[in-house]
Amino acid sequence: MRRSAAKAVVDLTTRVGSVELRHPIMTASGTAGHGDELARFVDLSALGAVVVKSLSAEPWPGNPAPRVHETAGGMINSVGLQGPGVARWLEAELPSLLATGATVVASIWGRTVRDYAAAAELLADAPPEVVAVEANLSCPNLHHGHDMFAQRPDTTAEAVEASLACGRPVWAKLTPNVADLVPIAAAARSAGAEAVTLVNTVLGMAIDPETRTRRLGGGGGGLSGPAIHPVAVRAVHDVRQALPDLPIVGVGGVSRGVDAIELMLAGASAVQVGTATFADPRAVGRIADELESWCQQRAILSVTELIGDVHAP
Repeated sequence: MRRSAAKAVVDLTTRVGSVELRHPIMTASGTAGHGDELARFVDLSALGAVVVKSLSAEPWPGNPAPRVHETAGGMINSVGLQGPGVARWLEAELPSLLATGATVVASIWGRTVRDYAAAAELLADAPPEVVAVEANLSCPNLHHGHDMFAQRPDTTAEAVEASLACGRPVWAKLTPNVADLVPIAAAARSAGAEAVTLVNTVLGMAIDPETRTRRLGGGGGGLSGPAIHPVAVRAVHDVRQALPDLPIVGVGGVSRGVDAIELMLAGASAVQVGTATFADPRAVGRIADELESWCQQRAILSVTELIGDVHAP
């Protein structure tokens, strides 16, 4: 009787700058709530990190309804970063998330540079399990056109510098809605960001032909899901090619393990899963398992072998 070959043991640990993660798969900000909402479906302690929904220094109600509209290749949202504020999150929601054993990445936003500083300062005394802060410089539901911080190198740098008040590694979340991401990513690094998260949603809008009105209460919104995956791959690829020493977290349209692997091959050290979670709350765990199985089947001993391999000579 033939015995089946033993599965290869894969080292799933990876690093994003100075932060070591047990797994390259994380949740994406805005898609897993502010706390332990997914704990009923996924072992959060097995993920690389839970990236919580972006928080401002003060509570914020978000945009008027309707806030979400399904599209052929994903969804468009105009939630508008509703949240309880950093202080309330630290007190009321973070403890239950930490009780799951999760590693946590906080996410912050602001309308002004001072807002970023205020939110970051409130996180300075957060527990050590909050290993990094992702500065969301690119939400399309608050800023319009040129007003988005991440659309210019100088404003990107200013917001990153303000976010350093958190006293822990800062990742700058950038937008694909620019002509050239490279100088903006470079500005984030020069200002002190340890990594960049690529990418946030693509600007979009939906109109109801019958009522001749906009489908979202905030007017336009951000397109996410499989439709933007090639955009994310290209963004990660181009920034990695130009700035090979800048760590990248890839995000955009990841619904299968091979999608995450594609982003890693393009240059991402870790990957976030977002929109897929709305259709299947177990998606992030499934994708993590699929990534590991894919590596086992090919006798890949460490996921770090994948990072940026498309650029190898």
